[in-house]
Amino acid sequence: MAKIGTYISEAFEELKSNVTWPEWAEVQRLTVIVAVFSVLFALATWGVDEVFAKALAGFFNWIKA
Repeated sequence: MAKIGTYISEAFEELKSNVTWPEWAEVQRLTVIVAVFSVLFALATWGVDEVFAKALAGFFNWIKA
């Protein structure tokens, strides 16, 4: 159990002393960029899904006729 405590304390020390954290303004800017691209990717995925759904529906209607 002592090894786990040592590991956790060393991990926190590593994060405090050796990790370079970005400035808050940069974090906000990058968060907005990720959110915008996530929305764009979701819309693109939705659009492709709609196109394929309509194409398949048309194909099956063509086969039935």
